[in-house]
Amino acid sequence: MTRTYLILLAAIVAEVIATTALARSESFTRLWPSLVAIFGYAVAFWLLSYPLQVMPTGVVYAIWSGMGIVLISGVAWIWYRQTLDFAAILGLAFILVGVLIVNLFSKSIPH
Repeated sequence: MTRTYLILLAAIVAEVIATTALARSESFTRLWPSLVAIFGYAVAFWLLSYPLQVMPTGVVYAIWSGMGIVLISGVAWIWYRQTLDFAAILGLAFILVGVLIVNLFSKSIPH
């Protein structure tokens, strides 16, 4: 199961890289960020297909999307100085808590 989570983590990282590049692609008018975004999303979905073979789709997607939201928000906050107010930070914390609850307590996934 550790290998599955490592592959899922790699899919999340690829998606965060792709989303960061997408924001810099200026609607696909800049070549390199556009290529990084397309390649990154392709890698992310390819990697995502592996955990889907052994874990329920809803759980995989909840982890992937939840962690992706939290990480891309962190990247935007740190690298691009996009501010987050208290409500945004609280909402992100709730997403993170939800992902932890699913991983730690759900009987839908093998532990």
